[in-house]
Amino acid sequence: MASVNPFDVSDSEEEAERRPNETVDTERSPSEGAPGPPPGNPFSPPADAEPPTLLLSSNRTSPSGEGMSVSAAAISAMAGVVETRVSVDVIAAQLLRDQYILTALEFHTELLEAGRELPRLRDYFSNPGNFERQSGTPPAKDQVLGPGGPLNRAGSISTLDSLDFARYSDDGNRESDERVAVLEFELRKAKETIQALRANLTQAAESEVACQERKNFKSSPEIQEPIRQLEKRALNFLVNEYLLKNEYKLSSITFSDENDDQDFELWDDVGLNIPKPPDLLQLYRNGGSTLSSPRDKVDASVGVAFGDLPGNCVAREPRKKPDLSQQQQSEVVQELEYQLNLLNSEKQSLAEQIKKLQSEIQILKKSVSSPPPANLELCSSSSSSKPCSTNPPSVPSLDNGQYLDIRGVLEAGNDLVSTSTQNTSQSQQQTCNKATSQQRVQFDQPNRKLSPAFQQALLSFCRMCSESRLGAEVSRIADSEESVMLMLGRCLPHIVPNVLLAKREELIPLILCTACLHPEPKERDQLLHILFNLIKRPDDEQRQMILTGCVAFARHVGPTRVEAELLPQCWEQINHKYPERRLLVAEACGALAPYLPKEIRSSLVLSMLQQMLAEDKADMVREAVVKSLGIIMGYIDDSDKYAQGFELMLLSLGDPSERVVNAVHQVFIPAFAAWTTELGTLHTALIPSLLARIEKLLTQGEHGLDEHKLHVFLSALQSLIPPLFAVVLQNAPFTSRAKPHEDIPAIEVTRFPRPASPLQDMAIIIGNRELLSSLLLLYDHQLEHEGTTGWESLLWVVNQLLPQLIEIVGRINVTSSTCVHEFSRFFWRFCRTFGKIFTNTKVKPQFQEILRLSEENVDASAGNGILTKATVPIYATGVLTCYNQEEDRKLLVGFLEDVMTTLSLSHAPLDSLKASFVELGANPAYHELLLTVLWYGVVHTSALVRCTAARMFELVLRGMSEALVDRRAAPALITLCSGPELSVRIATIPAFGTIMETVTQKELLERVKMQLASFLEDPQYQDQHSLHMEIIRTFGRVGPNAEPRFRDDFVLPHLHKLALANNSQSVEGKRIDIAIHLFEAYSALSCCFISEEVMVNHFLPGLRCLHADMEQLSPEHEVILGSMIKECEIKVENRGISDAQGSISIASSLVGEDAKTKFLSKMGQLTTSGAMLANVFQRKK
Repeated sequence: MASVNPFDVSDSEEEAERRPNETVDTERSPSEGAPGPPPGNPFSPPADAEPPTLLLSSNRTSPSGEGMSVSAAAISAMAGVVETRVSVDVIAAQLLRDQYILTALEFHTELLEAGRELPRLRDYFSNPGNFERQSGTPPAKDQVLGPGGPLNRAGSISTLDSLDFARYSDDGNRESDERVAVLEFELRKAKETIQALRANLTQAAESEVACQERKNFKSSPEIQEPIRQLEKRALNFLVNEYLLKNEYKLSSITFSDENDDQDFELWDDVGLNIPKPPDLLQLYRNGGSTLSSPRDKVDASVGVAFGDLPGNCVAREPRKKPDLSQQQQSEVVQELEYQLNLLNSEKQSLAEQIKKLQSEIQILKKSVSSPPPANLELCSSSSSSKPCSTNPPSVPSLDNGQYLDIRGVLEAGNDLVSTSTQNTSQSQQQTCNKATSQQRVQFDQPNRKLSPAFQQALLSFCRMCSESRLGAEVSRIADSEESVMLMLGRCLPHIVPNVLLAKREELIPLILCTACLHPEPKERDQLLHILFNLIKRPDDEQRQMILTGCVAFARHVGPTRVEAELLPQCWEQINHKYPERRLLVAEACGALAPYLPKEIRSSLVLSMLQQMLAEDKADMVREAVVKSLGIIMGYIDDSDKYAQGFELMLLSLGDPSERVVNAVHQVFIPAFAAWTTELGTLHTALIPSLLARIEKLLTQGEHGLDEHKLHVFLSALQSLIPPLFAVVLQNAPFTSRAKPHEDIPAIEVTRFPRPASPLQDMAIIIGNRELLSSLLLLYDHQLEHEGTTGWESLLWVVNQLLPQLIEIVGRINVTSSTCVHEFSRFFWRFCRTFGKIFTNTKVKPQFQEILRLSEENVDASAGNGILTKATVPIYATGVLTCYNQEEDRKLLVGFLEDVMTTLSLSHAPLDSLKASFVELGANPAYHELLLTVLWYGVVHTSALVRCTAARMFELVLRGMSEALVDRRAAPALITLCSGPELSVRIATIPAFGTIMETVTQKELLERVKMQLASFLEDPQYQDQHSLHMEIIRTFGRVGPNAEPRFRDDFVLPHLHKLALANNSQSVEGKRIDIAIHLFEAYSALSCCFISEEVMVNHFLPGLRCLHADMEQLSPEHEVILGSMIKECEIKVENRGISDAQGSISIASSLVGEDAKTKFLSKMGQLTTSGAMLANVFQRKK
């Protein structure tokens, strides 16, 4: 008889549950029918069976203290017993009871591998508490140990398939090994738990599609359902895998970068424990067999389940049963036709219902538009038993009809219609609605006799929560507008913290409406506090949304509540640590200005903004403060605040941030000027105050002018030009006759300078372009034909402003290009704004009278003092250039020619003429004009004028096109060099140097080089000390920027010759002058890269000659020259060493390359044998 395997039995949970108290399976053997073993021996085998070999150690003792080995117990239990079947659950229970923990663990592992998991073992080993030691001492013998007792020291346990004889050792303290095994098991169980959780999450993620969307996609099979996130990640993984397999590595890298939220190395990152599908190629190849037929899809919108049809098997599995009988197919067709007829009939009935509902809607619309019937106006107080209704019986009443829109209700498709109108008394309507709502809510009571206590206890099993805050809010429904506001006021503070920061602006309408309508001031304050603290660092769009809400709130509640509720929120955050929050406060002050009481506007808000302007460190906050101050200036009406506004203007103009200053010119100054215009103090107080500060600055700055402050005041004056011209137009004698009409020609685009902001646009300042055009026509006519009699504002400009400005211009330093440029731009904008007629008749005559450019003063030997001041360049560049017609250009050319002639013949300084040429030369449009003026000087009969013209060429050549230099400037200079006067020739040298520095045309450079060479090599110039000094000065200036070839071949050799010749100079004064200029030239050229040949042949010899001069003439220069010579010598030595090292390195690299080539050639001759490869590196014996 064959032996029975005790583990080859069923391990179902049902069997264990049927016998919870039994530990022995007493089933009879189906073949023998003999009774089972006694209950005390659960491991008894059949009597005639051979004792099975249990792979357990014979020396392991039971922790229960029985002193019986496992193998002996098993053998004795098998003797003389008939065949039985033992439950594995009983075996597991016995192992756990006797604390054979590792045996049970191995038993559990084998069952898992066989796919027969036992619940008892699974629960035991998944509980970490079963393996925690309570103490380090073993329990006493009489101690009762349950299944969860401590795991004590035990002997080794091994099976034949797990025994490693090489590492086998006797039993000892194996606690650490046992603990590792337990921990490994716990880790495996934790991973299984994670996999189970992932499976649950995957299932939840798969079912996130809304039901309505599914219905739509199923009803329209041609519309593809949007890809889900899980599907997208799976496809991304497959696509990346395909790219890597097919060597599209760059595409894979790019694809991974574009999906940086996904780990393409791990499939589990895709789908939370979903099986990995085949690769993309396999899916493509099997695509034809897995595509679903359209007949497999169910139209969910029809509402008919194909599972109800008798032919369901045909519809669902067409490929499994392709050979159905004809009879079955006909039955399916008949059933489908029957269902189609039912659907058609249902469709017709629904269409009739739709028509009926539409007709009812039309009737309700007509009833709403018509006057309400009498039963809607009054509700009988006597008939309290009958509920009064203002709606048709089929239409339920809404809670309140005050704020309902019947169109919105109908468009939403609801059946709730409010028929209340403005003619209906609101109090009666609300009373009637309340009575209706109270009496309509009735429920059917069952005909039962349950006690109220029993009913209450029964209903307690409905799981409802009303004890918490949220439960209390949910359990009571708001029945009025006021209760809704109260509910929102209670709930919003709890809702806001749980909303994402990026989406909190969606709560702004809800917060504002609640804050507007809430009856409790404390709650309103809390809601507005939430509004201003809604977002920690709001960006521009979020701030705009909050400001829009604040303005809407202010419009709704009025100035009193704005002052009491909104302003405190601003004041609280005026020193917030985040600049975005302070920026919100600054912007809110400006946005709320129109809705504040005027007293608060000019006191509290103004003080807040002034404090922020003076103390805030963030540029963007101060910029917003300046803009809000400008808005305040547009609404302020307290004339006592003028001085404070003026100080704020000066304070903001002195701000170090350019964006703040731009905001002052764009917003604050135009708004402040508009206010002073209304006060009548623009031309009587504001502009005179700025002029007085400029004059004071010029008086204090005789030894050093503060150009920044001058720029601040002058830029403010420049921004006041448009408001000043508006005052002139609005107070003119013809203002009352100006009427806009269509026949007036449009204003030319170039009539006014481009405004810095819309607030400086003349059309906006006046009101509209038609009125401005009419005023300009009358203005030009008045100036040209009728004069300025009685025109006080214009007379102030002509008789007071202009003379004061011209006097100020005469006091500034002509050598300061910044001041000249600022005043030039001011006069240009001034003349362009006031017009051409005003400039020709009022501005130019005053300048011409001061400059006195008449013929009898041209030859004055003493010169004209005013011609040497800044009046000349400012008049030339600011007044004469504002209009660019032919007569204007002729006037400018004539003025410059006269000034050049006058200054030259008077031997006066040329600073004013130089300033004019520099300012005009910055604009390429005036290059031709300047060359015309200079040609006048080139052909002038006086050598003084020709010499001045030669010196002016140096100023205009920078920035001039090479074609113009070649065509007009170079011929003029060569013409000057051909003259007999040496001074004129010397004056052309700086201009030739500028050409060498700025021009790249080779032919032109050769011509200039020849001309300079003639100066240096012609014997007639050998003793010309001034010419040599000018050449050395020019070489030092243009040498570092000139072409390297020109510097090496021409400049340095001639400097060497000049230094050598200076050693033999007998006149000490001339010798020191040449030496000083040579020292400056060599200092500038020492920073350039000089070749070794030029360094050795010219640069170092020239320095040594200069060093010899300085030893005798200037010892302090001699020390510097000595260090320069040593440095140059070191450079030469280092270059020689580096060159030698370079040749050595080249040779060594060649040798190294040769050795490398030989080695690789030998490696290439070898086969792939490892032994032969090793022989290459063996040492020769």
